[in-house]
Amino acid sequence: MNNVTGLNIARFILLLLAQVVICNHIDFFGYINPYIYIIFIFLFPIKEERLMLLLVSFLLGMFVDLFSDSGGVHAAAAVSLAYARPVLLKSSFGMLYEHQSIKFTTTDIGSLITYITLGTVIHHLILFSLEIFNISNILLILKKTLFSSIFTILLSLLLIILFSRNRK
Repeated sequence: MNNVTGLNIARFILLLLAQVVICNHIDFFGYINPYIYIIFIFLFPIKEERLMLLLVSFLLGMFVDLFSDSGGVHAAAAVSLAYARPVLLKSSFGMLYEHQSIKFTTTDIGSLITYITLGTVIHHLILFSLEIFNISNILLILKKTLFSSIFTILLSLLLIILFSRNRK
């Protein structure tokens, strides 16, 4: 097992535990919840096979569903995010993604914010649409998506900057 695989396994376990033990119990005003487990999908190595990312994202979402008793909505949202990831990377990083040379530890902070923001909003919109699953509650879906996304984006960027970026 190489260093990158060990780092990914540790990241998977730590983010899953943080989500289940801490973040699942945070509920501001009834509709603001952080979902930091998606950081794993964001930081998954670019050069790894896409099928592996889809499989691991499904497992991550399924474990969150098991501990949250949420019936598969996290698995569906995580796989959707993993599937959309190449488009998000290309739109956020441009030619760096084309040349497979993105290093999240040294990328421009603006591109990283764009990438995290787009991915989080997509994930949350799918998650809350499946969770509520009623078109008459579209305003509730959009409200939960907006406020939970803001909280998750801020928390995710803070964690990524603290733990992944090179200190200068």
